[in-house]
Amino acid sequence: MGRGQLPRFKSDRPVRKLSTMGLKGTLSGDIGQLSELQSLDLSYNDGLGGQLPANIGNLKKLTTLILAGCSFSGKIPDELGNLGKLSFLALNSNKFTGSIPASLGTLSNLYWLDVADNQLSGPIPISNNRAPGLDQLLNTKHFHFNKNNLSGPIPEQLFSSNMTLIHIIFDGNELTGEIPSSIGLIKSLEVLRLDRNSLSGPVPSSINSLTKISELNLANNQLSGPMPDLTGMNVLNSVDLSNNTFDSSESPAWLSQIESLSVLVIQSGGLCGQVPEKLFSLPQLQQVILDDNKFNGTLAMGDSISQRLQIVSFKNNNLELVTPSSSYNKTLILAGNPVCDNQRSAKNYCSVQPKQSSPYSTSLANCGPSPCPPDQSLSPSKCNCAYPYEGVMLFTGPRFRDVTNSALFQELEKTMWTTLGLEPGSVFLENPIFGDDSYMHLQVKLFPSDGMYFNRSEIMRIGFDLSNQICRPPKIFGPSWFMASPYPFPDVEGRSPMSPGLITGISVGCALLVLGLVGAGVYALRQKKRAQRAMELSKPFGVYCIPYENKPNECLILNKTYVPDVEGRSPMSPGLITGISVGCALLVLGLVGAGVYALRQKKRAQRAMELSKPFGNVPNETCHLK
Repeated sequence: MGRGQLPRFKSDRPVRKLSTMGLKGTLSGDIGQLSELQSLDLSYNDGLGGQLPANIGNLKKLTTLILAGCSFSGKIPDELGNLGKLSFLALNSNKFTGSIPASLGTLSNLYWLDVADNQLSGPIPISNNRAPGLDQLLNTKHFHFNKNNLSGPIPEQLFSSNMTLIHIIFDGNELTGEIPSSIGLIKSLEVLRLDRNSLSGPVPSSINSLTKISELNLANNQLSGPMPDLTGMNVLNSVDLSNNTFDSSESPAWLSQIESLSVLVIQSGGLCGQVPEKLFSLPQLQQVILDDNKFNGTLAMGDSISQRLQIVSFKNNNLELVTPSSSYNKTLILAGNPVCDNQRSAKNYCSVQPKQSSPYSTSLANCGPSPCPPDQSLSPSKCNCAYPYEGVMLFTGPRFRDVTNSALFQELEKTMWTTLGLEPGSVFLENPIFGDDSYMHLQVKLFPSDGMYFNRSEIMRIGFDLSNQICRPPKIFGPSWFMASPYPFPDVEGRSPMSPGLITGISVGCALLVLGLVGAGVYALRQKKRAQRAMELSKPFGVYCIPYENKPNECLILNKTYVPDVEGRSPMSPGLITGISVGCALLVLGLVGAGVYALRQKKRAQRAMELSKPFGNVPNETCHLK
């Protein structure tokens, strides 16, 4: 990564957007001195880590704090509870340990709370006479606590009818005990993921009152009792109740009644008896996975099968016959059923592996065969090789499973280039797949409108819009977050290289005055002194220095951190151009020799000044680090 001129931060600047800037090092405790700061985005800088300083709690005006995709470790400081104006808190995908601070319960303006994909442990905090708790977050819409090590029961007190949550995403933890019946009080809830925990006991009947639920996943727990009644969930798109210990029962009535249902997954659910034929005629149905149950008799799918249905799997049941349907020619898997031995016409359905369909990929058909170097990609809008801003977008609750659906992904492309302010056709999507965590992983590449590279300010803006959920996919994709890869900025931005013709022209033109040679020598000596002075200024520091308001000789914030050039400004000043012109001399060979020496000193000066410029208006005295 090239080194450019470091941006000068002023303590009265309210917004800091530094997403995907290759920051390395730690945050100094003196970050609390930025009293006017309202928004801080350091997302996708995986070289930025260490403990989050407690003094960050001094930023009383902060409304947005985004540290997603960094490498912060240690405990989340209790002092975050002092940020009374905070509305957006994203600490996901770091290495935080310890418990969720109870003090977060005081953040009455909090809209988004994301601590997913860390190493957090302990119980979910609730309020008592001595301490606040998350049950007090009545205005919060998002509880994203997934992929941690949280333990203990989900407290009954955590939920109330006064809450306005739309996402409760607790999957991939170590939660125990029963699902609290109070969860049925949150009428606004749209996504509920409690899968991959150790929850036990019956599913509370109150869950049936969640009439806005579109995604319900209770899989891979130890839930028992009767199969839950979901007849009240009349907008349910996706449900997974797999791998629990429910009582053996016939198919519940809701299985073939919820017309919005697109994904039905109940593996090892204790279901038995006949498969209801009406199930396959649900108009939105795309996927049915009912493996490892006890269905028996004849599988009859009928003649009114949903045109959207892509895959039907009944592996390891007791089905004895299947009635083929001429209206269904997609994937049907019956491996492990008696029908595979009894019915010769069913042999085509007895393969364990489903038919492989190619997942969606943005078309490059208009570009033709135009191979790019390994570190570049072909832009779908301009058909040129460029350096895209790329990463993985993860969807925790998509309402579909058809990864071949071009219309859906093309809608996502349009949404992204529109909300991110990019040129139409500059979004490339490929390889959507569902992982073992039931998340859909999607490779994303965003291309610059002009040239081969994004500049740094563009990357910071796009990174912020993605991490701050300004760019939101269509609702059918559900909750999501983006994990960016480091961006390959050019070594030096904004530098206008001198062509061979220009160099030749300068050399040929140098045949006028011997005095010019003397001028070049004087210029070179001045450049040498400038370089020496700049190197003296730069050597002691190696940090990103931000002046205090009342202590101009002291610095704060990023220790041992490199922040590249934001402006992309050209290092060739008018004085340098003038110096080159004055350097023209009568003797070509003599001028070339002096010019080479001058250019070497100039580059040394530029290099040294680039290292020294992060200190802004700090005087010549030594910059003391706190």
